[in-house]
Amino acid sequence: MTEDRHSRGILPIPDRVAPGLTTYDAKDPDTAFAKVEPLLPPAGAPNVLVVLLDDVGFGASSAFGGPCRTPTADRLAQGGLRYNRFHTTALCAPTRQALLTGRNHHSVGMGSITETATSAPGNSSVRSNTKAPLATTLKLNGYSTAQFGKCHEVPVWQTSPMGPFDAWPTGGGGFETFYGFIGGENNQWDPALYSGTTPIEPPATAEEGYHLTEDLTDHAIGWVRQQKALMPDKPFFVYFAPGATHAPHHVPKEWADRYRGEFDDGWDALRDRTFARQKELGVIPEDSDLTPRHSEITAWDDMPDELKPVLARQMEVYAGFLEHTDHHVGRLIDALADLEVLDDTIVYYIIGDNGASAEGTMNGAFNELANFNGMAALETPEFMLSKLDSFGGPDSYNHYSVGWAWANNTPFQWTKQVASHWGGTRNGTIVHWPYGIEQPGGVRSQFTHVIDLAPTILEAAGLPEPTLVNGVLQSPMEGTSMLYSFNDEDATERHDVQYFEMFGNRGIYHKGWSAVTKHRTPWVMVGALPPFDDDVWELYDGNSDYSQARNLAEDDPQMLAKLQRLWLIEATKYDVLPIDDRGAERFEPGVAGRPTLIRGNSQLFFAGMGRLSENSVVSIKNKSFSVTAEVDVPATGANGVIIAQGGRFGGWSFYVKNGHLKFAYNVLGIHEFVTESDQSVPEGTHQVRMEFAYDGGGLAKGGAVTLYCDGNPVGVGRVEATQAMIFSADETTDIGYESGTTVTRDYTPVSSRFTGRINWVQIDIGDDDNDHFIDPDERFRIAMARQ
Repeated sequence: MTEDRHSRGILPIPDRVAPGLTTYDAKDPDTAFAKVEPLLPPAGAPNVLVVLLDDVGFGASSAFGGPCRTPTADRLAQGGLRYNRFHTTALCAPTRQALLTGRNHHSVGMGSITETATSAPGNSSVRSNTKAPLATTLKLNGYSTAQFGKCHEVPVWQTSPMGPFDAWPTGGGGFETFYGFIGGENNQWDPALYSGTTPIEPPATAEEGYHLTEDLTDHAIGWVRQQKALMPDKPFFVYFAPGATHAPHHVPKEWADRYRGEFDDGWDALRDRTFARQKELGVIPEDSDLTPRHSEITAWDDMPDELKPVLARQMEVYAGFLEHTDHHVGRLIDALADLEVLDDTIVYYIIGDNGASAEGTMNGAFNELANFNGMAALETPEFMLSKLDSFGGPDSYNHYSVGWAWANNTPFQWTKQVASHWGGTRNGTIVHWPYGIEQPGGVRSQFTHVIDLAPTILEAAGLPEPTLVNGVLQSPMEGTSMLYSFNDEDATERHDVQYFEMFGNRGIYHKGWSAVTKHRTPWVMVGALPPFDDDVWELYDGNSDYSQARNLAEDDPQMLAKLQRLWLIEATKYDVLPIDDRGAERFEPGVAGRPTLIRGNSQLFFAGMGRLSENSVVSIKNKSFSVTAEVDVPATGANGVIIAQGGRFGGWSFYVKNGHLKFAYNVLGIHEFVTESDQSVPEGTHQVRMEFAYDGGGLAKGGAVTLYCDGNPVGVGRVEATQAMIFSADETTDIGYESGTTVTRDYTPVSSRFTGRINWVQIDIGDDDNDHFIDPDERFRIAMARQ
């Protein structure tokens, strides 16, 4: 093996030219220089593919005994290893930042999601430059790097088109290529996409067969093929994080139909079946116990009979969604095999960034935004039944019931967000690497955590942790390489202590034992939370109790006290303190202590601005507001959007149709209220205006609409109801066009472009703000449910 002469502890690797003879004439026989060679990692460094799915419970995939058929995961497990004690952080962005850095989530500022960041170091959502991402380390050592899919690690005040882009994948994230979306979730049929930092539109429509997961896979395959065609000697690092199976659960109908009737007997029965399969498959110990259903989760038999066909369809759609996702992961795996590089590629297939999501309430939702806006009552059983065949399609924004989330976390207690129990944090993970795994098909039960991935990759590549990156001294990675366990099933685990914390739900693992306390239930948002010191701790011996089924707190109070003290030590070490269970306070930037792009009661925009998220635009909800614009109308007349916010599932648009001003307000895709001017906007420069006079007296009320041209009223109308909390989790505000789905069917994204000229647009809000009617915890619940 050729000696590696690079000093890889300092990145970028310093360019050091050895002194030697300098000749006067290049033709001199003594003229000699070392050949210029591309930077490569040490010989034998493998390719790396990390696949991270979203919101998948331990008991969902067939690879870990679940009902959702995942043949790709099954195939990789047969050729690799299943890890049945692999852990995440219980939430999306924290898991991702921990994975990408090899540090605990609070250590990299991601104690929660970016939308609830505070000024505390462990919750700021800002990654310190002393903790360089794995992708940066690999790139500076000669790897090609690319990310495809979801990125939820960008602080909310840095998500606008102006950046800064330090936290974006191709900004400071270490990836040379990024194709995907920024944020917690996205419409699979019509996503808000970025190539690098440039917003782009999907290449096709849902009607033309477009689906985000397929598109991401196409781009990943294309990139890998090009990389190996042009740089066959250079290894790659691909991070494939498709955003599936996060809500909305969008999948072609034929995939959901594969599961017709399979869930008609409900979640209690499904949990029993899954538990039996897990034992048969050997992915849980034979002596494991099935944990009981908590009182907060309704039994299947106690759900309304008229709702059960809808509930069953929700799970059929989800199962189809997971199988569809696994199918496209399989296409990427097949592409690596076709290129003859699969055997020398470490594949991490992490089936979920946390436990299954319980953010859909007990009834689930056809449009989860109805619940977010406190309008779930609109989704009656009759309404849901009328939409039965549309679940998962382009007209839905659906989520399944809490009951299905609980079943998909078999055999554990609780769900996503509950960092105290394995239902929130234990995710089935597969490692496939034929060149590095001598006896494939096995199960590994050493305790492992998402922070272990980065040090594993570095050890496999023969690379040291850098001590200096871009001139900044680096703090050590906090994970432990898993490489020792690849070829030794009985190896003593090396990651023997790990804290967990999310919004007050907390736990500690140490040498098989775990002490845990659940502080809040994700879908229960009423009532005061107890003081932290009043939380009831539980104790489990994982050496004999795999699923945390037997609470030993009363039997061994000394062990419990020891672990509680250890939790406090670890929490202090990794910036977990102070524990923060606040709700509304964390949602308000000024109180939380994070920056915001919104200033005052007025906001000015210019033509071409777009992809502005809701938290970067002044809120017009529950109050009067006006929109004023100066436009130039050509002799042929004008058409198109002046300004639009939201989309098909809720929003508003001020636009021109056949020369007439129009204002459309769309409530959850169910009701649309349109006001139109009684005359055309004439040729030339004019000021057009829409005034909305809110009825007041509460949330989500209606109001009167008046349209003006040059100060003269030209149309009146009425909006009977509005959305109180949120228009969309992924749709944005656009000036002069509308991206994504459209608020109204009066135009398409293509025809939405304004045919005249827009000089400026301004939103002004009134002083009749009714937001004080909002329960403080409600804002927090919505922020949590969007990630």
